Amino acid sequence: MVEEELVRYIAENLVNNPDQIQISRKETNRTVVLELSVARDDMGRVIGRSGRVANAIRALLRAASSPEPGPDRGRRRRVVLEIE
Repeated sequence: MVEEELVRYIAENLVNNPDQIQISRKETNRTVVLELSVARDDMGRVIGRSGRVANAIRALLRAASSPEPGPDRGRRRRVVLEIE
């Protein structure tokens, strides 16, 4: 959930239409896929020139991802951000 809140916070501060932000979450074994949808006019703001903003968001997600619970403690979950 921390990952979703982080993506929402960043996206709300980048776009002109924060009410059109949608984030869906899919989980597998050690991977979390976050799908970010924004208004068509705001896509460029979220992706950035040459994908710099999107890559910066992904780097923040890697840093903020929580460690695995259970026997694999200490290993981090892989968080994937898809922008639609």
